[in-house]
Amino acid sequence: MSSDPWGRVDETGTVYVRTADGEQVVGSWQAGSPEEALAYFERKYEGLVVEIGLLEKRVKTTDLSTKDAQTAIGHLREQVEAHHAVGDLDALRARLDKLVASVESRREERKAQRAKQSDEARGAKEALVVEAEELARSDQWRAAGERLRSLVDTWKGLPRLDRKSDDELWHRFSHARSAFSKRRKQHFAQLDAQREEARQTKERLVSEAEALSNSTDWGPTAARYRDLMSEWKAAGRAQREHEDDLWNRFRGAQDVFFAARSSVFAERDAEQSENLKLKEELAVEAERLVPVTDLKAARAAFRSVNERWEAIGHVPRDARPKVEGRMHAVERALQAAEEAEWRRTNPEARARAEGLTGQLQAAVDKLRAQIEQARAQGNTAKADKLERELEGRQALLDQAVKGLHEFGG
Repeated sequence: MSSDPWGRVDETGTVYVRTADGEQVVGSWQAGSPEEALAYFERKYEGLVVEIGLLEKRVKTTDLSTKDAQTAIGHLREQVEAHHAVGDLDALRARLDKLVASVESRREERKAQRAKQSDEARGAKEALVVEAEELARSDQWRAAGERLRSLVDTWKGLPRLDRKSDDELWHRFSHARSAFSKRRKQHFAQLDAQREEARQTKERLVSEAEALSNSTDWGPTAARYRDLMSEWKAAGRAQREHEDDLWNRFRGAQDVFFAARSSVFAERDAEQSENLKLKEELAVEAERLVPVTDLKAARAAFRSVNERWEAIGHVPRDARPKVEGRMHAVERALQAAEEAEWRRTNPEARARAEGLTGQLQAAVDKLRAQIEQARAQGNTAKADKLERELEGRQALLDQAVKGLHEFGG
């Protein structure tokens, strides 16, 4: 009979293993010595030790699923419980029990981790939905569209939730994207319609601008070009492929007209500047006639100046009031001299002035005599009344005498 600390072989070749529950039959060995029998079943035990060690390592260091781990533990436990090995089977059972607890602990950890990840994924997806619904109302078409595409990529990188929750959130997310796409499509369709309308309007404006480009009706045409420019700005932008071409044609037509007008105006300005110089010389000549000493000679000289003035063309508009004002001042001085001469030499007017002066002088003399008589009689009130009347008549007389002096009287 042969034995070791964990097993023995009896005289019949039966192999036993020692356990906490007593000896258990391992098997029967008839092919060799008892030592060989123990060595064989001890190798069986070492094989179990290795397998359990490998499983412990896999549970600890890999993502072995709980189900696969439990299956592997059950398979090893069956082998241990079959008692087909010689060794410390109770230690193996203890390690398997500990391994079961470890797998269960990992299962709970994974469950908690999955729940946490699910909560985080739910929160992340809800945040994506909220942002997508806000973007769906945005008019920042390019930026919002790019951001929505980025949100889709983010969504795809998140874990799935339970089907109901995931489907509900995806429905809201997808609806927001569809709503934005629909609004953007409507916006650009409307924008295309507006740009087409702007193109047609600008085509019409270009046609009119080109038709006016050779006009020599400078004032009205320039005013019409200003109106056309206002209409151009109000029309809005046409499609990009048309806008620049239309603007170049419109601007080109204006340039042709205004270049021609500038050339004509430059010639006219030079001519008017020369005209101004000539009229300023005539104004100086006319001003030498004032003050008027010989009305007849002054009138003839002014008539000569004025004839030469009228023969000269236009002067610059901003200089016209000043130079014409100088001529008007001389003309007014001549008119004043003519009126004074007429009053001095008009016999009818002189006779009327003399008659009026005589009548007023007689009235003044009469009032003075009446005043003296009233005071001699002691009638002060009457004298005072006549004095006030005398003041008025005397004023009229003074004015009449002044007028008479104008006639040289």
